[in-house]
Amino acid sequence: MNNPPYILIMAGGVGSRFWPASREHLPKQFLDITGTGKTLLRQTVDRFLRFVPIEHIFVITHNQYKDLVKESIPGLTPEQIIGEPTRNNTAASVALGSMRLSKLNKEAVCIVAPADHVIHNEEEFQRVLQLACQHADQQGSIITLGITPTRPDTGYGYIEFEEQQHTEVCKAIAFKEKPDSATAAQYVNAGRYAWNAGIFIWKLSTILDAFKIHAAEIYDVLIKGMEVYYTDEEDQFIRSEYPKTKKIAVDYAILEKADNVFTIPCDIGWSDLGTWNSLFDQSAKDDQQNVVLSKPVYLEETSNILLMSKPEKLIVIKGLEDFIIVDTDDCLMIYPKSEEQSIKALKEKLKDNGFEKFL
Repeated sequence: MNNPPYILIMAGGVGSRFWPASREHLPKQFLDITGTGKTLLRQTVDRFLRFVPIEHIFVITHNQYKDLVKESIPGLTPEQIIGEPTRNNTAASVALGSMRLSKLNKEAVCIVAPADHVIHNEEEFQRVLQLACQHADQQGSIITLGITPTRPDTGYGYIEFEEQQHTEVCKAIAFKEKPDSATAAQYVNAGRYAWNAGIFIWKLSTILDAFKIHAAEIYDVLIKGMEVYYTDEEDQFIRSEYPKTKKIAVDYAILEKADNVFTIPCDIGWSDLGTWNSLFDQSAKDDQQNVVLSKPVYLEETSNILLMSKPEKLIVIKGLEDFIIVDTDDCLMIYPKSEEQSIKALKEKLKDNGFEKFL
């Protein structure tokens, strides 16, 4: 493969499980949620800039976040920021982005990645991606990265794959929904299952052929725009036609149906940062296993908490264990860590009780 791949970063989600730090007007991908001084989107772009030029990086997001993308990544041109008028799930996002990129080079390889993942071993990540790009280019394969599981986690989907002796690239057999604890333990013990990272690699021609075969209800709508993409008529076409596409994840629309799907099980220090607990798991901890993402703080007899607050405010806590504490300008949340999966539902309850302005 002579040319660097294109990168399509998906940055349109609202990050409901990271409320109250993540809001509908300012979701988590535009926040410095890890305390590095960079937004999650900026970290993702910088990760890819190690081996592709910025001209090959495109971001697809909801129209209301286009200015946030420009602010976070000022080096992108308007043509590199693709706006969605509605949230129609990842299949429509991938199809739209792939069609636009195919006008530049339909035989190019493309890497599709979410904007909100954390990857600690970036050198291994780059090596695995180079292997995936080579396979996708030469074999016309659809590849999804698989993360070698370190625990029987019930928060991730799993990929079952055929174990190979002479290559790291393995044929995907089946995709499994988020399992219960017992099933997750069985997957980990079996050794032929990986977490589905939601990072995809394929040639643009390959994925568009797959959409034509397996997701015609999306392909047929968006292919009509091939004459207007990158023109003054593009925005109007997307605004009128994109909402007509079927709302479905690309995993269901393509990966579970195609017969040329592969995975590369790998250990890249990955976290999808989908929840406060996932941030807790990958963050540095003090002697009492507390994750403190802001200062000043004073803790006594406190353990296993995650604390995020405004830097100008002193936070004092005594006698607290296993809680999430998030203090923003207009909201304080103190919530049991064991119940964090209910935070998304909590937002609906707050909305029903008249607190919509805080969401």
